[in-house]
Amino acid sequence: CEIMAKPLLQSSISRGEPCEIPGTAIISLQYNSVIISLSLHNQYNYTYILMAEITEEQKQVSRFAKAMSHPVRMYILELLSKQSCCYSVDLSEVLPIAKSTLSQHLKELKEAGLIQGEIEQPRIKYCLNKENWGIVQKLFKKMLQI
Repeated sequence: CEIMAKPLLQSSISRGEPCEIPGTAIISLQYNSVIISLSLHNQYNYTYILMAEITEEQKQVSRFAKAMSHPVRMYILELLSKQSCCYSVDLSEVLPIAKSTLSQHLKELKEAGLIQGEIEQPRIKYCLNKENWGIVQKLFKKMLQI
């Protein structure tokens, strides 16, 4: 059964077709691998681990995309792309969110390298990180093929 199950399962996956083996298949995606667990008639259990090549570029795009994954952060980035800089106080006046929430969004963008902050007591001035913003634009254009 093992000899027949492996080629059928692998060929079905490579063609993207459903597997004809009776039983239960569980497919889970993890950071850099696909794990397939197959149970045939609740008697035979097989696990296949397919390793994927995750590039540094894909990791970088993922970090940027995660930081950009909230509408408030996108608003901040759009605002900063239209003007040189702004202060967190100014952002808190135009955004209908708590200052602590705004602070968390700014922290996420800063940790991803999309913005940079400069302390001018008692305020913090935020600007786009122009170098990284250029990298973001190039990476997304490449990934989206535009």
